[in-house]
Amino acid sequence: MKNRAFWLGIAAAACCPLLAQPPAQPLAPADSPTAPAATVDLGNAILEWTPPALAELSTQAVAKESFTLDRTMLAAAAGIMPDTDDEVRQAVAKLDGVSVHLLRFGAPDTVDRGQIEAIRSAYHLRGWKHVVSSSNTGGPVHDNKTDVWVVMDGANLRGAVVLVATPKSLTLATVAGNLDPVDLLHLRGHFGIPRFEGDGLKANNEN
Repeated sequence: MKNRAFWLGIAAAACCPLLAQPPAQPLAPADSPTAPAATVDLGNAILEWTPPALAELSTQAVAKESFTLDRTMLAAAAGIMPDTDDEVRQAVAKLDGVSVHLLRFGAPDTVDRGQIEAIRSAYHLRGWKHVVSSSNTGGPVHDNKTDVWVVMDGANLRGAVVLVATPKSLTLATVAGNLDPVDLLHLRGHFGIPRFEGDGLKANNEN
């Protein structure tokens, strides 16, 4: 993450021990037939919910961090971005918030891979659309898999989750807002959102 210490400093005021909290009750996305009434704040619902398996995995981590950046904090960060990042600033202006969970494990054989699969299954069961899946097999230490799920509202993206799992770490970044799919591509590498290959998202947007 670019300037990771800087963004964590901005996040400090809003940082909360989400991993230690009991998992929230699942809430169906807006495009699900079981979605709640329109009075529900979809942005907050997307940011606040995490799969129960994430809390289980956190008990196996030797280090963990969680933080949330709300609209005000994101606007302040966007205000100090250079003019060359204009596309990023435009994307940030459409965000309601960003929530990031980082887990680090002591050794690959201590990680319950079944819990990572349970995280993937949880988004599928909630009706999130899986748009990106990629793997990097760089050996037993650098092997990683990236997944991206989205919640669509017509042509707009209301929420997205980026999951990057390696043998010794896991990053789960959630964004909520009212975005064009290409906005998510501009946000890669910022505010704790991992970089990922966007071909699947582009192709999905073209269909």
